[in-house]
Amino acid sequence: MSLGEPEGYDEHARPRPLGGRLRPQALAAAVCLVLGLGLVTGAVTGSWLAGDSEDGDARGVYTAAGDLWHSMPVDRLFPPTVQGQGAGPGGADRTWTRIAVAPDSGCEGAFDPLLRKALDPVGCRRLLRATYTDATQSHVTTVGLLFVKADAAAMTALADRFEKEGLARRTDLMPLPYAAQDTAAAGFGARQRASWTVSVLTDAPVVVYTVSGWADGRTVDEPQPAEEAMEPDATTAPAQAGLGHEAQGLADRVERALRENVGPAEEQSTEQPS
Repeated sequence: MSLGEPEGYDEHARPRPLGGRLRPQALAAAVCLVLGLGLVTGAVTGSWLAGDSEDGDARGVYTAAGDLWHSMPVDRLFPPTVQGQGAGPGGADRTWTRIAVAPDSGCEGAFDPLLRKALDPVGCRRLLRATYTDATQSHVTTVGLLFVKADAAAMTALADRFEKEGLARRTDLMPLPYAAQDTAAAGFGARQRASWTVSVLTDAPVVVYTVSGWADGRTVDEPQPAEEAMEPDATTAPAQAGLGHEAQGLADRVERALRENVGPAEEQSTEQPS
């Protein structure tokens, strides 16, 4: 920050005459003014420094979260078993078991064209996916973590757009499932999608999404976003089967695990070799 030269000094910072001697009262007032300005300036500077520290911490957390795709074991990001206390319809408990993990990859062919276009502004750094089944093996749910290239401002802009335009509720913007052979999700394709969520985070360069369906491979004519399928008066087949709760419940817990893992990742990155 550059400050102008104070009045009463030339360009070489040498004192120059101010037009006569100051009277005692004027001198006292001038001293008070200078002291007052010094106190105000000090307070403002302290505030700026504190703000810089907070901003720096936020940037550090944001950066650390963006590195989790390669610094954190898959079992920490996608635990083998996820407990969903109160996550089911009517507050029933849920337990999800991981049945497949996709190789980490780019985003080529991972999204339908319209969803890919909507996500283009933040770029694709890496995509991680896993598929889970419920305790009865009646339902399957794919959860995805899209790590992006964008900064926090771009993520905030995308989150605002998703919210204002209702993009997360559009059936033509549903995520694709990950179907793995020889698992309960072997028949889990695009036509089997029943309910879904898409969450654009603003404190991490990550988009979290889930998509759920039946494990028997039945097609779904009227998929419904999880938020709507969880409404008490919802009567669609996905809502009645609790597939909205499956999608939302698993998304919430994977997102929570992502946030909890940022701390350990930061600690590991700052450790010095012995």
